[in-house]
Amino acid sequence: MLELRDLHVKFHTSEREAVGGIDLTIADGEVVGLVGESGSGKTVTAMTLSGLIERKKVTCRGEVLLDGVDLLAPRSRAELRKLQGSVIGVVFQEPMSAMDPLMRIGPQVEEALAVHTKLTKAERRARALSALGEADLPDPEDVYNRYPHECSGGMLQRVMIAAALVTRPKLLILDEPTTALDVTVQAQILELLRRLNEEYGISMLLISHNLQVVRRICSRVAVMQRGKIVEQGAMEEVFLRPKHPYTVELINAIPRRVKKD
Repeated sequence: MLELRDLHVKFHTSEREAVGGIDLTIADGEVVGLVGESGSGKTVTAMTLSGLIERKKVTCRGEVLLDGVDLLAPRSRAELRKLQGSVIGVVFQEPMSAMDPLMRIGPQVEEALAVHTKLTKAERRARALSALGEADLPDPEDVYNRYPHECSGGMLQRVMIAAALVTRPKLLILDEPTTALDVTVQAQILELLRRLNEEYGISMLLISHNLQVVRRICSRVAVMQRGKIVEQGAMEEVFLRPKHPYTVELINAIPRRVKKD
């Protein structure tokens, strides 16, 4: 479905490549984790895949193949938006900053449909309400009419997932989707993502600095450091038998429960 071949991304303002020649594949229906600390290049990778990076600010080399179509090949901005916006959905870390505080939630969830489909206003509304329900929001009609500040952080993250689902994408890119949430809500969001993958077969790229989070729903993982993938493989194999020192560091950084006497 998605294949990165020797992907390089370099900002014109930097001496060092943000992404230094990585290879990664995501099959149909597969959930893959991309793990690394801040500045490792994982978010730049996600922005390159989703078309959210400003091409005039970077130099890209290699191939990003989506169902065999190279997203890095020369195309107009309109062509790229149509291709990436309808097939790839993105869920950000901070839903409040990603949403317009002056717009009700419904029109924001519908926005991608207005751009990428010819659905009527009534059809867009129906699709948005359906997506809000799929994201486990208990009263979609009520949420549809709210403003972002009237929702909790967990509700807003579900709204962002609904907005990403509304075009029926083949791939969801999730950039630290649970970082700002408490442990209970984090577990609920991960369970929601697992269910969406199982029920709809949506492929996912889950980006995180936390291997424990990725372990919950991913079958494979790639570990990224300083713009390069230093280790990748089956989730449990990498977690239980890490080969690279950096992977060992990430595992050792996971908080451990201390048993009380």
